[in-house]
Amino acid sequence: MNSNWTKKEFLAYVLLYAAHCNYFETKEEENYILSVVDKETYNKIHTEVVIDSDENNLDKIQEYVSEHKLSQEDKENLIREIKNVFFADGYVDVMEKKVFKILQKIIG
Repeated sequence: MNSNWTKKEFLAYVLLYAAHCNYFETKEEENYILSVVDKETYNKIHTEVVIDSDENNLDKIQEYVSEHKLSQEDKENLIREIKNVFFADGYVDVMEKKVFKILQKIIG
């Protein structure tokens, strides 16, 4: 799939997936992600996240995590970044909570 992503591209993919899981990204979520990854990476990955199906999104994330053997610290940082995206607009909806639990399981 996309095991050739850079670490930054993977981070952008996960954060954009998190932001888009309820089918729209708020300006606050977008701004937060842009504070973590550059605009070029954001734009490159954004289209891929939106075009991929929900199942495909999760499969790609799971594949990257299993192939790249993230350290415990990397996993904790990734979970923290996902939380920051969900809280960026001051509100976490039911879909975001559900996706967060799934991502926690995948990331470990």
